[in-house]
Amino acid sequence: MSEQPKKLLILNILDILRKYTDKDHTLSQKEIGDILKREYGMTADRKAIRRNILGLMECGYDIEHPHDPPVRMVQNPKTGELEESEIWSDFWLVREFTDSELRLLIDSVTFSNHIPYGQRKQLIGKLEGLSSKYFRAHTKHVHAVPDVLPQNGELFSTIDKLDEAIGRGCKVVFNYLEYGTDKKLHVKRREDGAVREYLVSPYQMAAKEGKYYLICNYDKYDDISNYRIDRITKVRVLEDEPVKPFESLPWAKNRRLDLTEYMRRHVYMFSSEDVFAKFRVTKAMISDVIDMFGLDVRFSDETDETVTVSVTVNEMAMLQFSRSFAPDVVLLEPEFLAKKVKDTAERTVEAYKDI
Repeated sequence: MSEQPKKLLILNILDILRKYTDKDHTLSQKEIGDILKREYGMTADRKAIRRNILGLMECGYDIEHPHDPPVRMVQNPKTGELEESEIWSDFWLVREFTDSELRLLIDSVTFSNHIPYGQRKQLIGKLEGLSSKYFRAHTKHVHAVPDVLPQNGELFSTIDKLDEAIGRGCKVVFNYLEYGTDKKLHVKRREDGAVREYLVSPYQMAAKEGKYYLICNYDKYDDISNYRIDRITKVRVLEDEPVKPFESLPWAKNRRLDLTEYMRRHVYMFSSEDVFAKFRVTKAMISDVIDMFGLDVRFSDETDETVTVSVTVNEMAMLQFSRSFAPDVVLLEPEFLAKKVKDTAERTVEAYKDI
């Protein structure tokens, strides 16, 4: 291994601290010197190592060491007299993320349905690199599950372009993918066979139920639409076309987009009007109700086995929730939605009567 220039010493020491140290794994000046010689082909005495570590600390790197280092007597090479010298040891680089925080992020990436397998593996590798080599040993059993379904490889590029458009307040145009009976993704087309283009005003991107959505306004209408970002392709930012202001839409009622409120009401990311809903649930479902609709729900008419829930929610979301959890959920209001749930139940019984 050829010897590296001395000016790289400080960078190599930083690299060593990144690779080999954390709060549970520290290095002495001697150990740093040994790694420098073994892996970087560079020799440095303890004073040089200490001086460069101090330089890194002065540059803002958070490097910890014992605040009361032990003292030993050493001989001054010039005078021959014994002098006190602090023994600097046990250095480690403080990380921006704790191991538990990184593990949470890695798990989120691992089980994200909207990120293709290869990109998930790359992201996990980058996240692992934010800690020391010892962290990697704790993630050997974490594997990104290979894709079962075809994936849109443009995901990250799409996110970049949508983020640019949202930040600049520009409209975008894109194509949209859907599955065919051949189990492959195909671009959506109009009735005449031409590729359909979607012109939208993008407002926010949000994750829900392991999927990533674009919250936007489809230009032909004055309502809100949600599109799966992993199904969006061929995005073009229209720099000369400003977005339609969110608060100008009738649905918004002159209010800016409150993403937290929007996500609470659109539990299934359906696009439809909000309604005030009232429904009866078994008390065993209270946790599910709060998980789904948040803490703004109101409970009333409690009995030993059931309770009435009131909440303002997206119409289609309420319909889906009522259908999915019947008969433990009985929709009371609004009446027109309750009738739809009842009709669905009757059709279901009819469909199964000969089985």
